[in-house]
Amino acid sequence: MRIVTLLAVLMSSFLVLSSCSRDGSKDNGSDTTSTGTIPGSDVDFWLTKGDSTVLLQKQNAELLFGTTANSNPFIDVDSTKTFQTIDGFGYTLTGGSAHVINQMDDNSRTALLNELFAAGSSSIAVSYLRLSIGASDLNNTVFSYDDMPAGQTDTSLAHFSLAPDSIDLIPVLQKIVAINPSVKIIATPWSAPPWMKDNHNTKGGSLLANYYPVYAQYFVKYIQQMKLKGITIDAVAPQNEPLNPDNNPSLVMQAADEAVFIKNFLGPAFQSSGITTKIVVYDHNCDRPEYPEAILQDAAASIFVNGSAFHLYAGDISAMSQVHNLYPDKQLYFTEQYTGSGSKFSDDLKWAVKNVIIGSMRNWSRNALEWNLANDPSFGPHTPGGCNTCKGALTISGSSVTRNVGYYIIAHASKFVPPGSVRISSTVTNVLTTAAFLTPDHKKVLIVENDDAATGAINIRFNGKWVTTMVPAGSVCTYVF
Repeated sequence: MRIVTLLAVLMSSFLVLSSCSRDGSKDNGSDTTSTGTIPGSDVDFWLTKGDSTVLLQKQNAELLFGTTANSNPFIDVDSTKTFQTIDGFGYTLTGGSAHVINQMDDNSRTALLNELFAAGSSSIAVSYLRLSIGASDLNNTVFSYDDMPAGQTDTSLAHFSLAPDSIDLIPVLQKIVAINPSVKIIATPWSAPPWMKDNHNTKGGSLLANYYPVYAQYFVKYIQQMKLKGITIDAVAPQNEPLNPDNNPSLVMQAADEAVFIKNFLGPAFQSSGITTKIVVYDHNCDRPEYPEAILQDAAASIFVNGSAFHLYAGDISAMSQVHNLYPDKQLYFTEQYTGSGSKFSDDLKWAVKNVIIGSMRNWSRNALEWNLANDPSFGPHTPGGCNTCKGALTISGSSVTRNVGYYIIAHASKFVPPGSVRISSTVTNVLTTAAFLTPDHKKVLIVENDDAATGAINIRFNGKWVTTMVPAGSVCTYVF
């Protein structure tokens, strides 16, 4: 009887391990068409391999919770320990990305936007977008919404106009909002109009103090006029990368100046105009957490500030927790990280999921955004001096679409973790990073990134029972149960 029992246990363990290791490597491509559970399975499992032979593919794996002992490390998921609420995952819809999307034929564009933004099993359910107020460096040309001839000013903003974005950005954005009316949008300028700056140039320089009240009204007009177009701006940051003078366009804004601008001008202007758009400070790298801290410790500025935004071209993602620990009542956002034209799919997949997705979530961020949504095969459009190595999540040539690593980095979260989800506790190992969530419909979602060069078996444990699954080397897995 003991021999029969032992054989039964061994056979059960073999069946679990073999079913969990079926990774679909013969089928290269995405399977975003189903979010239903495999019949008889307790857990659904989507996989992207670092060698790109499997891309966001649902696995034919029967994962059953049980208590069969084994020597595998445990990943514990605990839905009783909750952290921040999630606003969403997505990209920056640059003017350049809107341009290449707008050049597609109507049917192809509609299909793509539905794949990105619609609800339902065939979409990756992008729920958060970032916009530039005026041009970013990934526009065809540099512009603001109130450009004037050299030597002239417009302190009444009589010439303010969204016209430069009326050809591509606003029409594409209106289509997105029609597909997903609840998509959240944060917007930030790369530069003020040059006539407001001390160097009168689109690149570098700083905002002149006498134009602070005018620039506050510039934000008000932007929010109001976008609203008339059917586009709600949920949040703004006063300046993209305020310590970077090297972009075109760009503007330098020190922390003390941003605090003055917010407390004396932008905040009161929003208040008097009845604008409820959030104000988010900093919007730059994790190496300078003292920048948002300086603004948040200014009580007169802090009262208008919802939180702080970060990028990760420098520093460590733990800086977000440093700010959270000092100001736990303020929110945190992760708003930009690029993938480069010369980097490898496998390297970008592991690094970005570990840091941008899992890292930002484990350090209190309400969102996680990759940089550019789309570009052409030459990594354009971009301004003179703008980024010519920024790889979009999509490469669009005519109406043909190639899905790049940034697509899968975001999709492994956006497809499964809708707005309103709450991060819950999950443990890690020395090679596996994780983030877990409880969705509004009470599903648990676990994202796992394997930093190792070897495939590993793990147990995902919840409420005292576990499933055993194989995590391929250098892969990203999303589990839903």
